[in-house]
Amino acid sequence: MSAQSPDLAVVAKPAPQPAPPSDAPADQVETIYRELRNRILTLRPSEDLTALDRAYRFARERHGNQKRVSGEPYMIHPLLVTRQLADMNMDMVCLETGLLHDVVEDTGTKLEDVRANFGDEVARCVDGVTKLSKLKMASREERQAESVRKMLLAMVSDLRVVVVKLADRLHNMRTLNYLPPEKQMRIAQETIDIYAPIAHRLGMGKIRGELEDLAFRYLEPEASQGLLKEFQASHEANERFLAEIKHIVEVNLAREGIPARVEGRVKRAYSVYLKLKRQKITLDQVYDLLAVRIITDSVKNCYAALGVIHNEWHPIPGRIKDFIAIPRPNLYQSLHTSVMGPGGRHFEVQIRTEEMHRIAEEGIAAHWKYKEGRKGPGEDDQRIAWLRQLMEWQSDMHDPGEFLSTLKVDLYPEEVYTFTPRGKVIILPREATPIDFAYAIHSDVGNRCVGAKVNGRIVQLKYALRNGDVVEILTQSGHLPSKDWLSLVKTPRARNKIKHVINTTERAKAIDIGEKYLEREARRMGVSLARVAKNHFEVVAEEYGCSKMEDLYAALGYGKFSARQVLQKLVPALTTAEPVPEPAPPSVPTRPSTGVPGKDEDLVIKVKGVEDLMIYRAKCCNPIRGEAIVGYVTRGKGIAVHSVNCANVQNLMYEVERKIDVEWARGEAETFPVKLLAYTEDRPGMLNQLTSVLAAEGTNIRSLEARSDDGRANDGAIVDMTVEIKDKRQLERVVSALRRISGVRDIERVNPS
Repeated sequence: MSAQSPDLAVVAKPAPQPAPPSDAPADQVETIYRELRNRILTLRPSEDLTALDRAYRFARERHGNQKRVSGEPYMIHPLLVTRQLADMNMDMVCLETGLLHDVVEDTGTKLEDVRANFGDEVARCVDGVTKLSKLKMASREERQAESVRKMLLAMVSDLRVVVVKLADRLHNMRTLNYLPPEKQMRIAQETIDIYAPIAHRLGMGKIRGELEDLAFRYLEPEASQGLLKEFQASHEANERFLAEIKHIVEVNLAREGIPARVEGRVKRAYSVYLKLKRQKITLDQVYDLLAVRIITDSVKNCYAALGVIHNEWHPIPGRIKDFIAIPRPNLYQSLHTSVMGPGGRHFEVQIRTEEMHRIAEEGIAAHWKYKEGRKGPGEDDQRIAWLRQLMEWQSDMHDPGEFLSTLKVDLYPEEVYTFTPRGKVIILPREATPIDFAYAIHSDVGNRCVGAKVNGRIVQLKYALRNGDVVEILTQSGHLPSKDWLSLVKTPRARNKIKHVINTTERAKAIDIGEKYLEREARRMGVSLARVAKNHFEVVAEEYGCSKMEDLYAALGYGKFSARQVLQKLVPALTTAEPVPEPAPPSVPTRPSTGVPGKDEDLVIKVKGVEDLMIYRAKCCNPIRGEAIVGYVTRGKGIAVHSVNCANVQNLMYEVERKIDVEWARGEAETFPVKLLAYTEDRPGMLNQLTSVLAAEGTNIRSLEARSDDGRANDGAIVDMTVEIKDKRQLERVVSALRRISGVRDIERVNPS
């Protein structure tokens, strides 16, 4: 899934062409609306639908004869979005918003018109759902970041905004096949990066699952089709097995007097794909591929049912999870266990009450208080506590790339349950460290952290916390966080707090360096800065995009601008002076001359608008031509160029001033060494197939080594190869071709050692 994060401004539906209202026949659109009304009245027979009728007429008039790419009337889209909301039992404001959610974005309707006709609540929700695609911003990434920021801010005050947005995205994903491939990829990537995780954090498992599986089809079509074929090939056998298990469970539960209904299911395709990719295993090694769900009437009977299951089949050690006693952060509750079934076949069992099941499927929508004074979840609901924390740190984050990357990290599922010495539960992401734990307690505790005890024993600050760990933080007054911590922490809260402290210190140094650099250059050129008017300094600073002179000094200190260029703007007469070779600022060395043009590796990359700076590709990610890249000013070493997807980028970019625009130079034919790991079956002929594919793709092999994968399945092997790649497109072709080889479980690009 190497596709770049898509632009939120690119909608899953095409921008419809406005058309004058017409007397469209009461055909498909009217039929769908009548069905919608009947569905709502079935769920809530006493509901007054007057407001819904007005919203429908308003939306249909404004959308007029607009069509979707599929050719169907555009109005069908808001109707089906609203039907999804009705099925979730959302209130009338939410249903009106569903019908009206595109009128501001896709027609000439003003938000004031919506407010005048439908009130402040509906207008606020429509505004929260409306993207910022029409604003002129510097880049697609900036538009995307600001659109997401706007939606999150609206979510804080009214969660109906995101519920409508998720219903909107779900219908768009169901009709994504009508769009061009490029848009399909961008929208699917955005769905997997942002919308599916948001649905997960809100506990909306049903919507999350469908969003992920739909996006999976477009992002990994070969893997998706391959899994589908395997599922179809074993469909009859799986159905027979599940039917047998369900019958045994029902008989045993009835014998014990436990009321329950039993369901069987096959694990979702995308979930299976992630497990295969993460564990480098085959489909028959997935323990929870098949699952049985027991839904009973009480917590007591949940545990009783677990005893029945373990009495019938042997549980697999380490696979029992009690999310009833300790719910997940999104309030998901259930008992999970994996057992060895008939014929030695593994399967998973989930046990929950009806209420737990409803919350697991619908999440935050299951708690919506319809027609009550308080709408939706309470202020203390854990599922939105993360959102309030998110909005605390995002206000200080001005770089769109940093905001989106940090957001994606914060949307990942939280999995580690730890405890303070007094027994308070602290829930953290997988592989979180004691530093994350310290900042989760309080920013002062994090800043003053000098060590930690886990379960009574002193551990290193890089220790990966595990479920059940009791953590005690050791602090020291006056202590400040280290830059090295940025590579250890996993939570955005900790990372942001550390960056803030470091940035304050580093910025002060940069301002001092920049001011001295400008003064030194002025003396060398015989210019007195004291004679330059103060307001002229501010004008020049604004030309460089700095709000005040201190910002410009900081940029000079980081090496983003040339002191000579700044002086020429401060004292225009210098532009006619004889050119004088100038030294680079203390933080950025100039490129050493090799005497052989084109031999420097870094000549394939250049800094936009600046010449003669030393540039090198970062070894941690080894970017290749065609990948999106970003430069980072390193003191004394020049410009380090990283892939924007590099895991270290967020750790380095704690100072926005050090970020610098770089681009690939044109017309170059260099190749880049790329290291690949192939996880395969251990069988004769595999190496020959791999090398044949590489040769067919015109790729030179620098090195190749094969070994048995003893750490995993005993029939597996790992092939470690370094190949020469021209650009990103060739790499994608090579990886795709290798994955098509029978017996290849996964291909992974790794950083050179």
